[in-house]
Amino acid sequence: MAVRPLVMFPDPLLRRKALAVEVFDEGLQALAQDLMDTLVAAPAIGLAAPHIAVPARLVAIRLADDALMRLYVNPEITWTSPETKVEHEGSVSMPGISEEIERPARIGLRWRTLTGAVEEGEADGFLAVVLQHEIDQLDGLFWLERLSRLKRERAVKRYRKASGRR
Repeated sequence: MAVRPLVMFPDPLLRRKALAVEVFDEGLQALAQDLMDTLVAAPAIGLAAPHIAVPARLVAIRLADDALMRLYVNPEITWTSPETKVEHEGSVSMPGISEEIERPARIGLRWRTLTGAVEEGEADGFLAVVLQHEIDQLDGLFWLERLSRLKRERAVKRYRKASGRR
């Protein structure tokens, strides 16, 4: 379909809570295809619809170039493990900047497919981290908010310097 422009930090759209998808039709199919096309072009591992200026609870994830594209409509975390995992995280909306973030190592989740069918499952390791990151984005929580104030300020300063933004 189409590669859409990315919303870039510090656009306030990145902090807006996405709305639940209620209509499972051709429009949702087209949005999902645009999201997948944009994810591949970015290139990124995960992309939430707010990254392309659509406030809908839709996420596309592809862990490797040859891996299956996964789509999650209205994803929600149903449980988290007490064990944690530390990974470097960043965002296509803030290229070139990453920091270590600690998150639960395993999660349970519920989501819908593009046809509206309810699915449930578990994720661990890197997939669990990516899902949590993208669901945060759907909730209007940009990844920087998971950092301490000092690390957040340093990351923003590095980004502004690297991108020429003020």
